[in-house]
Amino acid sequence: MTDPSLTEAVRAALLPLARAGHTVSYRDLAALVQVAGPQIIRKLTLALEASMREDHAAGRPLIAALAVSRSGDNLPGRGFFHVLAELGRYDGPDRGAAAARAHATELAGALRYWGGGPSISP
Repeated sequence: MTDPSLTEAVRAALLPLARAGHTVSYRDLAALVQVAGPQIIRKLTLALEASMREDHAAGRPLIAALAVSRSGDNLPGRGFFHVLAELGRYDGPDRGAAAARAHATELAGALRYWGGGPSISP
């Protein structure tokens, strides 16, 4: 079960990042919203997934696309792609070129809507 106040805190933390055109690692986002342990990243990802469902239901781009893994591919974790599939927005693998294209599409839409522009910086 996701804590609605954590979902709102995550959204609030992502808004200025969207305006600045930045993505953020899960670890850094967890620190920004001060997610308490144990299972910090798990709690954070549940909140991000809840925000994805909320945004989709409201017809908005997914602000959760700004949260990415610290790994070299700069993509969200597998859960992001699983929720995209659940929402009917993507039907493909959670890694590789197709995943990168799907994320780039979602990220561009989120930055335009939430941030007011198409530019990004890692």
